[in-house]
Amino acid sequence: MAMRVALRRLSANFSPRLPRLSSAVQVSARLLWRSDSPRTLSSTSVLSTALKFTEKHEWVRVEGGIGTIGISKYAQEALGDVVYCGLPEVGQRLEQLEEFGALESVKAASELYSPLEGEVTEINTELAENPGLVNKACYAEGWLIKMTIEKPEELEGLMDQAAYETFITSLEE
Repeated sequence: MAMRVALRRLSANFSPRLPRLSSAVQVSARLLWRSDSPRTLSSTSVLSTALKFTEKHEWVRVEGGIGTIGISKYAQEALGDVVYCGLPEVGQRLEQLEEFGALESVKAASELYSPLEGEVTEINTELAENPGLVNKACYAEGWLIKMTIEKPEELEGLMDQAAYETFITSLEE
């Protein structure tokens, strides 16, 4: 009984409303949570799964030394409906900011640039038959390539979500 009273007093000090999460955290939470996966305790750092962006509008998410690369929502909206994805071969080595492929849409074509140095370990083969995945889910099923990360320190030079949003705002002014 004394414990219940103590807990009531303690909980009275907390606001009944939870603080609103920033848009970057909301995006990360949506990317990390899947309704069809069981709930488990994970020791993965939020930082290791956070997106980093380039000025060319590519993003990278690094997990276990492998980077998953795609294009940002801003880029896919600017391109319009993607109709073709030209991606590199598995095993190709890429330098940071080296061109590795292209996306073509009904209104434009855009080159793709590697955000980091490494070797391509996987390409999203789904994009060959369904390039529209880039538009539908650019941060999930619409990823482009996966690669080893040879120089993790290169991540420091990329923008986090907040810096990227500021960068996009500066482009629209």
